[in-house]
Amino acid sequence: MVEQFQRLPGIGPKSAQRLALHILKRPETEVQELAQALLDAKKQVGLCSVCFHLSADPVCEICRAPSRDPNTVCVVSDSRDVIAIEKTREYKGKYHVLGGLISPMEGIGPDQLHITPLVRRVNQDNIQEVIMAISPSVEGETTTLYIGKLLKPFTRVTRIAFGLPMGGDLEYADEVTLARALEGRRDLDMG
Repeated sequence: MVEQFQRLPGIGPKSAQRLALHILKRPETEVQELAQALLDAKKQVGLCSVCFHLSADPVCEICRAPSRDPNTVCVVSDSRDVIAIEKTREYKGKYHVLGGLISPMEGIGPDQLHITPLVRRVNQDNIQEVIMAISPSVEGETTTLYIGKLLKPFTRVTRIAFGLPMGGDLEYADEVTLARALEGRRDLDMG
C-alpha cells in the first residue's frame, strides 16, 4: 500500500506511510467507501468532447453553461489550470485543455496534444479571442508560439501576463520574471 501511495504526485515515503497507517486504522466500511469512490471516479470521469477538461458528462459544465462567453477561449495545458483560473472567478469565457505541452525531449509533439481540435473549434465557432494561459517554461513557450502561429490568421491571440507575486521582492526575482513583469505592465488605475 505504501508503494502505491508513493506513485501519487507529491507523496513521499513518509507521507505514503502515514496514509497507509491511517487507512489501516479506519473502519472497513470507510476503506470500502474510499476504494469505491476511486473506482467510480476512474470509470465515470473522462474528457469533455469540446474542451477536453475532466468531466463526468460528454460535455462539461463549463461548455454547457449559457452564461459563459462563447467567443473567448482560454488555452491551458491541463485541467489543474482550469481549476486554478476558475478559483479567481474573473474569467467568464470557455476553455481548451491541451493535455500537456510540446516537449521534444519527452517525445511529445503537437500530434499528441489537443491542438487540431482547437484549430477546428476556432474556425467553426467563430472564436474572437484565444487567451494562451500556459506557464512560461521552455516547453510552455514552444507550445504558445506554435499555437499562436497556427491561430493568428483566424483570430486574436493573447497571452496572460506574468510577473511578480504579491509580497515578492524585486531583488529575489529572476531576470525572466522581471522582464515579463515589465512586458505585462498596464496603466495605473487611479480609480
